[in-house]
Amino acid sequence: MTTLALADTDPAELPVDAIVVGVYSDEDPAAAPLLAQGAEGVDAAFDGKLAATLALLGATGSVGEVTKLASLGATTAPVIAAVGLGKPGTAPAENLRRASGSAVRALAGSAKVALALPALSEEDGGLRAVAEGALLGSYQFAGYKSKPSGKDAVGTVTVLVPAADDAAAQAEISRAGVVADAVAQCRDWVNTAPNELRPPSFADFVAEAAKKAGLEVEVLDEKALQAGGYGGILAVGMGSEALPRMVRLAYTPKGASSGKKVALVGKGITFDTGGVSIKPAAGMWEMKSDMGGAAAVAATMLAVAALKPSVEIVAYIPMAENMASGSAYRPGDIVTMYGGKKVEVLNTDAEGRMILGDALARACEDNPDYLLETATLTGGQVVALGKRVSGLMGTPELTARVQAAGDRVGEPGWAMPLPDDIKKNMESDIADILQVSAGMDRGGHMLQGGIFLSEFVSEGVQFAHIDIAGPSYHSGEAYGYVTKGSTGVPVRTLLETIDDIALNG
Repeated sequence: MTTLALADTDPAELPVDAIVVGVYSDEDPAAAPLLAQGAEGVDAAFDGKLAATLALLGATGSVGEVTKLASLGATTAPVIAAVGLGKPGTAPAENLRRASGSAVRALAGSAKVALALPALSEEDGGLRAVAEGALLGSYQFAGYKSKPSGKDAVGTVTVLVPAADDAAAQAEISRAGVVADAVAQCRDWVNTAPNELRPPSFADFVAEAAKKAGLEVEVLDEKALQAGGYGGILAVGMGSEALPRMVRLAYTPKGASSGKKVALVGKGITFDTGGVSIKPAAGMWEMKSDMGGAAAVAATMLAVAALKPSVEIVAYIPMAENMASGSAYRPGDIVTMYGGKKVEVLNTDAEGRMILGDALARACEDNPDYLLETATLTGGQVVALGKRVSGLMGTPELTARVQAAGDRVGEPGWAMPLPDDIKKNMESDIADILQVSAGMDRGGHMLQGGIFLSEFVSEGVQFAHIDIAGPSYHSGEAYGYVTKGSTGVPVRTLLETIDDIALNG
């Protein structure tokens, strides 16, 4: 695991394996990149020729671009790595986060690395961004290879600041460590092979971690789900020999409280074949990531236990494996959900909303002021917004707060409507609601999911649905602080929203 430290000395004299400095891109493409604040000591060691040397090596200053050169004894560190920050003054915190992640990943195998990047104030979020980026970018999934491949992650990252003993700076580093640990735990769970993470084992893993963190834990097995009337979870999960579960986690602040209560819900489909409405074989292996929402909520609760915000939080995490078998649910079934609402099933591959409907209805019984739910719910999210922008639906006020929180931490989302005409197409002739639009119409597919889920939220509860079908999993090459596989989205958005509620109600 990569660890963080603070220092306020000249980076050119630090006993490290590599020093990272920042460079901005110049308006003139032919000009040398502009050295960022923090690079002064290293530039002096190069007799003021660092920028010109980097230009000769092709450095442009684009965000996340890493250019390495040997110091040849000019600094204590044998390697200097210049990382691009983009144009000066543009999205500084997120650019710093991406640059830090790129640089630390490029220096994998080094025992000690120093980051001499611009020292933005805590109010600007720069220090937190640098620290988070370094830890998130250094993430590596252990995997299942008999022999390790690749280089080890950087051992210690020292972040250069004006005053290493400043309490605020130390608090930022501490928080970054907690948040990065939560994101890493989310990534680990999602990246785990689906034969090793079926509903019972997933529930056990989450329960064990939550108890260790000091959270209140309750696990409902298939018998408890049956007794409690959780028809949606059972309908989806009974098609598998690995029977469904639901985990309830609760955090109650000690001492002063904001007086507000937050509920979290996350979709935990540990593997999704599509059930009877089976998916195409191509790409199905990525359906191990269909529990990304559940992993994010569970990991968020672990961070909550460490950060101790002044707001009460309860989480409901339904878990099921959507398989095709003789006991699987079918198109045409009528399912009685938790709370009594009856759903007409048209497509067993729209299973996420079935387990979430139960969890949302149960969460509302705890009388939360705010209800945040996240799920890898629809392919429509990817079609509409791509792989990096989540779809946000629900109560306009809370949705706007979630969007603002995501923007602050580098997990963008976009607010989408819940139109009446699409809701009209989900009216059933024989039940309370259709599971998907009549005639299997895929128009507004993402919005259908949001409309369905909103039907299980009690009146008066502010609700936000975060569709992370694309952003939760990255199948391409690493970029910035995002590594291949699970991204950990939206752990940081949930934590930032919780902080906002704790502070502002």
